Amino acid sequence: MSKSARRVAGEALSAVKRALYRGGRPSRAMKVVLKLDAWLYAKGLTVPQGGVLRVPGRRSGKPTAVPIAIADVGAEEYLVSMLGPEANWVRNVEANGRRAVISRRKKDVEVLLEEIPVADRAPILQRYAAIAPGARPHLGVGARPTLEQCEAIASAHPVYRIKQGAARP
Repeated sequence: MSKSARRVAGEALSAVKRALYRGGRPSRAMKVVLKLDAWLYAKGLTVPQGGVLRVPGRRSGKPTAVPIAIADVGAEEYLVSMLGPEANWVRNVEANGRRAVISRRKKDVEVLLEEIPVADRAPILQRYAAIAPGARPHLGVGARPTLEQCEAIASAHPVYRIKQGAARP
């Protein structure tokens, strides 16, 4: 496949992925995929950076499970909201005092999520783009974005440092 054909195919796939999250929310079809992903991620049957974020719903109080990619930068680990600050998981985490549980490789870990200032997000977004190909269409970047590109999108995508040891939600 030629370079231009790959680019066109990639743009088409990106458009489909964005359509599955029209209005910043997953479509019915995407909700089914997310449930399957959450099960696979929690069992450790996916990429090493995969996991499941569990947090009570801010209105229902019922636990929600969201498949996540965990970006590692240095010795720290981070969550990034590919859909921005209005994503349900972000709103639920904020309503729950930034406490949550992350499940990886069949283990549950209680965590506290510390929001990263916009000025410090670019290197984390850069790493996230490298490990989360499904997020790239929502971020508007490719597999290897520059720090400048990441700085340009930093204010639109909340980033949280994962700190272990929070009280279980």
